[in-house]
Amino acid sequence: MALFISSCKHQENEYHSITDKIEAKSKDYHGVSVSSEPYFGDIDLIKISEDGQSFLIPERKGNIKSYACTECHTKPLKQMQSKDLKKAHWNISIKHAGANTMNCITCHSSNNMDDLHSLTGSKIDFNKSYKLCSQCHTEQFKDWKGGAHGKQIGGWAPPRASLTCVNCHNPHNPAFSSKWPARFNTQKIKERK
Repeated sequence: MALFISSCKHQENEYHSITDKIEAKSKDYHGVSVSSEPYFGDIDLIKISEDGQSFLIPERKGNIKSYACTECHTKPLKQMQSKDLKKAHWNISIKHAGANTMNCITCHSSNNMDDLHSLTGSKIDFNKSYKLCSQCHTEQFKDWKGGAHGKQIGGWAPPRASLTCVNCHNPHNPAFSSKWPARFNTQKIKERK
């Protein structure tokens, strides 16, 4: 009996299987660097971590310094209260929940209006105002942490950056008003006439 041993004689770019080809081609592969950072523009972002997920959100306190509540609220709210709230806050109308459910001090601290607080009284930083929203809007908060709710900044490539609740929703009147789409089928409008 004779034992026949031969080697495979194939050319340099020929492979036995697709797996062999992938292994050979990826031998010197070190990855491709794709990043959302070039698309962040001039947005000042801060890093947060929620339930093991870390991502970037827009910094908020720097944008409200010129409108700090304590510029006018120099004393605790109880000492400054008057029946005519329209004087100072003529443009703010709370349409978030009924008056029996919410008012200014549901979210703002009565001793320091620059501070937000939870329903249990814990201080909440203005940069993390999403924690305030998450108390009632738990499903939206879970979706937001996972990236399914809210707008991504730059794209889906890392690092992840997301807008927060108040970047899209007015906290005093969060519902979006009805709008016509930017583009719509004008033919259907003509047919309805």
